[in-house]
Amino acid sequence: MDRSLMRPKGLARLPDFLHLTRLDRPIGTWLLMWPTLWALWVAAEGLPGRRVLLIFIAGVYLMRAAGCVVNDYADRHLDGHVKRTKNRPLATGRIAEGEAQGLFAILVMAAFVLVCFTNLFTVMLSVVGVVLAALYPFMKRYTHLPQAFLGVAFSWAIPMAFGAVLGTVPPVAWLLFAANVAWTVAYDTEYAMVDRDDDLRIGIKSTAVLFGRADRLMIGLLQGLTLALLAWAGGLLGLGGFFWVGLAAMAATFVHQQRLIRERDRERCFQAFLNNHWSGLVAFAGIALSLWPAGPGG
Repeated sequence: MDRSLMRPKGLARLPDFLHLTRLDRPIGTWLLMWPTLWALWVAAEGLPGRRVLLIFIAGVYLMRAAGCVVNDYADRHLDGHVKRTKNRPLATGRIAEGEAQGLFAILVMAAFVLVCFTNLFTVMLSVVGVVLAALYPFMKRYTHLPQAFLGVAFSWAIPMAFGAVLGTVPPVAWLLFAANVAWTVAYDTEYAMVDRDDDLRIGIKSTAVLFGRADRLMIGLLQGLTLALLAWAGGLLGLGGFFWVGLAAMAATFVHQQRLIRERDRERCFQAFLNNHWSGLVAFAGIALSLWPAGPGG
């Protein structure tokens, strides 16, 4: 049967493209947004300039969408065998492979145009970011550590943010980078726990498969490393009480997630993954409030 016959026409196709780019599911956008905002606020030592802030917010949306498109393209022959992904538009044929390729190119070009309004150093860093975004989805075929590769891809906005604001990447930026890599591996392992039974059946590699029954311990260690690296960065920056309150709140979300994944139930593991939105938010709130510009009211 010609799979193109399954595709709707006109505006009826919009929901499929929203699903392909995950614009209908913003959790991934927020998980990319929060560390980007951490970096912008730290680099600017307070509120960043309006232009660079808007460039990076738009860039997060574009690159997260592009990453989702290339991920589904890479998994187009596998998603149909996984409970959670079997109805994705590329897996069902509602969007053609060529359409996905074209959409990925458009999204990447739009993001590149945005970064051209920063500086040459940031443009050069952005090339690495595109390569990381394009390669990540294929890593699960070759390594049990695709989550680590995702962590690097999701953290690359941090040196880019420093580059756009300062024209250089200081050591504290790499501390934030390392903290975000550890956090990303932790929450994406929670996400991978949702699909572990399907992944084992079809041969997909992940940290959830690699860690096995040590998954909760490894997630806890990664969460602890995240907090330690953020604390190190906060100490170097001399951040005040708001930062430490935010870090304590982030630790509280991690404790809650450990409770959720205790029985390794599929739905509760997914809830734990979603809870990381709050982890990133409270960390950002602590940074932003610590760096709040001093005014007449103190």
